[in-house]
Amino acid sequence: MGIFSKIKQAWFDTIIWEMIDDEFYDTLEESLILADLGATAAADAVKKLRDVVYDRSIQNGEQVKQALRDILEEKLNVGDTALDLSTKPSVALIIGVNGVGKTTSIGKLGYRLRKKEKKRVLFCAADTFRAAAADQLEIWAERAGVEIVRSKEGADPGAVLFDSLAAAKARGVDAVLVDTAGRLHNKANLMAELAKLRKIIDRETPDAAKETLLVLDATTGQNGLQQAKVFKEVAGLTGIILTKLDGTAKGGICVAIAQELGVPVKYVGLGEGIDDLAPFDAKEYLKNFI
Repeated sequence: MGIFSKIKQAWFDTIIWEMIDDEFYDTLEESLILADLGATAAADAVKKLRDVVYDRSIQNGEQVKQALRDILEEKLNVGDTALDLSTKPSVALIIGVNGVGKTTSIGKLGYRLRKKEKKRVLFCAADTFRAAAADQLEIWAERAGVEIVRSKEGADPGAVLFDSLAAAKARGVDAVLVDTAGRLHNKANLMAELAKLRKIIDRETPDAAKETLLVLDATTGQNGLQQAKVFKEVAGLTGIILTKLDGTAKGGICVAIAQELGVPVKYVGLGEGIDDLAPFDAKEYLKNFI
């Protein structure tokens, strides 16, 4: 069984897929909303499913499920889910609020890039605001077997980033993963600092492939989406790392993110182990979600 088998499916336990009537569609729509698909996306998906079932005269429950998977897969198809590491170095700015698993996700991603994609990876400890943040990232760097550039607590994050990019160019690093302070979306000064970091990356590595990845906690559901909208405005997101997807029955959040933000989920966290971060696979996800 794949990693996506860890997604819970509790919201669909009450659906009888062989009874395709108005009550079925009403129950399905409610279940999709409860699974954090979002009211608009859920209503649209059910409407399209009605049309497909009618047009194809579908009566078999498994065929209904597959038709729904196809509809949701189309909604998820909003961009490339692969990480762009086409230059040397490539730079990924990792952002998000405190408590979503940002530093842990960086550690797991660094491990994956080194172990499975044979990349030389450098962590930039630009979260100098939170006590012991660099220490935590250094522990992950050791676990993942990657390099790190850090400074003392309270140092200028921009200076740490500058040093990291210089080190990456000098050492022939493939990918720089930049940890940033967990910032609340309503803190204007922190958002301004985030914009400053982006300018440094653009100035020091103008030709580099760049990613801005927002780490979201799947268990926060629609609240996380509201945060994500603000981050997108400030930072121009290229992708989402969705953590703790195994800890919620609301797996539909992946569809809601794609629908509301137009930004692809690139990686999902489905456990505590260093291997429990996987590239997002829409087909595999939907197979286990529905």
